[in-house]
Amino acid sequence: MEVQETRVQTDRVLTIPNILSMARLVGVPLFLWLILRPVFGGPNSDGWALLVLMLSGVSDYLDGKLARRWNQISNLGRLLDPAADRLYIVSTLIGLTWREILPLWLTAALFARELMLLVMVGILRRHGYPPPQVNFLGKAATFNLMYAFPLLLLSDGTGWLSSLAEVFGWAFAGWGTTLYWWAGILYVVQVRRLVKADTAAD
Repeated sequence: MEVQETRVQTDRVLTIPNILSMARLVGVPLFLWLILRPVFGGPNSDGWALLVLMLSGVSDYLDGKLARRWNQISNLGRLLDPAADRLYIVSTLIGLTWREILPLWLTAALFARELMLLVMVGILRRHGYPPPQVNFLGKAATFNLMYAFPLLLLSDGTGWLSSLAEVFGWAFAGWGTTLYWWAGILYVVQVRRLVKADTAAD
């Protein structure tokens, strides 16, 4: 009976944490549209873009906390949460690079890490393993980047607030990029161990 209840919990779809994750996913195209409006001759909507990004950060914190507190950790949630994180990072990279707020080398470094992880996920699937779970280091990297991006967006202006945002934004970006790659390398090590053990078992 206990096994059945655990299975139901992990297979549930319509939970509060999952709804929060879905809302975050819906916010991705909205955020990208808001950040790119000035590029296509529209009004500057950076304030609204920052609001969407902040709400995404709050929901990212809440969905994991509520899932653990209410025993609503689900298979879908394990997919939605990292997917939303990555999509926000990708959309922010596209928007800020297009507006020349981020240099191309930083965008290339972060995209290269994502490509590396996609290759690792493909290798795991070929060996019958699910994608690796998000670890603390990966979450810390994402939080740093999610702090860095709004600050760098805010730095695209004039005055003391923009100057201050630029300093802290680049500090968070540096830490976030370093931790992002560190977490990625740990994933590669993890995948290598699993594949090696799988090969040895055969």
